Amino acid sequence: MTGIICINKPEGITSFGAVNKVRGIMRLKKAGHTGTLDPMATGVLPVMLGDATRFLDFLPESDKTYRASFILGKTTDTLDITGRVTAEYEINAGENEIRALLPEFTGKIMQLPPMFSAKSVEGVRLYDLARKGVEIERKPCEVEIKSLELTGAENGSYTIEVSCSKGTYIRSLIDDIGKKLGCGAVMTSLCRTFASGFSLDECVSLDELQKRKDREEGFSDLIIGLDKLFADYESVYISPAQAVRFSNGGALDTERLKRAVKTGVPVCVYSPEGTLLGLGISDGVQLKPLKLLPLRK
Repeated sequence: MTGIICINKPEGITSFGAVNKVRGIMRLKKAGHTGTLDPMATGVLPVMLGDATRFLDFLPESDKTYRASFILGKTTDTLDITGRVTAEYEINAGENEIRALLPEFTGKIMQLPPMFSAKSVEGVRLYDLARKGVEIERKPCEVEIKSLELTGAENGSYTIEVSCSKGTYIRSLIDDIGKKLGCGAVMTSLCRTFASGFSLDECVSLDELQKRKDREEGFSDLIIGLDKLFADYESVYISPAQAVRFSNGGALDTERLKRAVKTGVPVCVYSPEGTLLGLGISDGVQLKPLKLLPLRK
């Protein structure tokens, strides 16, 4: 089984744990997710199945969209409501102040990765250090907030919709907003609504996946082709003879391709029948295999 299944990850489970459940329910040897979600977060978690996992290192950069809620008046060590409270403040701001502040956080900004995160520093995950009470110096990273909108304000809780680049921490964004307001802010919920080209509408819950297994209904209608992950890459269709050569690891003369391909960037390579053979990359002279799907006998 090769392809993608999009899971609506529930709260209280790690992304790795969600993948393990998918692997167990679908009886797969190999599966992997395309981007980590915090245990308290819910939402879009694309899971690559079977031989699709070969391509985890070749995914194109893609924006993500989140819906997050927060409260004012406190901070925590994890920057979310699950952590230890580190400070409490008098709340001196509200909806109007938040709304007026959001444009300052739109565009390219510098963001400090939180200690409780999966980011690695010298091969060590920050959350492993944080759980031991160790805090190390981190370098701010540039991220881009494509859009940031306040969509809800009720009983002291505020909701924002965020579209952002890969590597953005919404917890850090909310913490920075709280610092700017002068009264602290802590995230209380997070849902990823779009990632890797997939929306919540395309997701299935782990419970529904288990029910399908119990009813022996199968999963074929839930499997999405690997092509969708590479929709941003150019495509090239090759001849039967070229398909045999390419699938066996052979490079192709770019002058003999049906169309020109860009140099130095991955392209999707298809057989004459429209079967994805894998990714290739051109050096201007040859189109060389970058990563191949196994030959089907």
